[in-house]
Amino acid sequence: MSKPTWHERWQKIKFWVGGFLYGMMFYEAERYFRRQRADLEHLFALILFGDMFGVPILPPVYSLRLLPYVVPTINLWKRRMLRERDLTDLVADMDG
Repeated sequence: MSKPTWHERWQKIKFWVGGFLYGMMFYEAERYFRRQRADLEHLFALILFGDMFGVPILPPVYSLRLLPYVVPTINLWKRRMLRERDLTDLVADMDG
């Protein structure tokens, strides 16, 4: 095995420092925005297909027109809506 060159070492150091700075400055914000986006997507699915759970909000005609855009997320949405939650889940949501 050959010894890494100066350029390879410099690339590794640059990669590590970039990851460190990203984690220090932007990781929490990205995590927050991803969670917020997921919450909005699930709210959108609830508004469209709430009648599955007995919460009719929109007439079925509009739900059917928007169905192709929501089909990829229906299984995740149903799993999240039907998941049991307890006090520790609520505390974790408040922290993150």
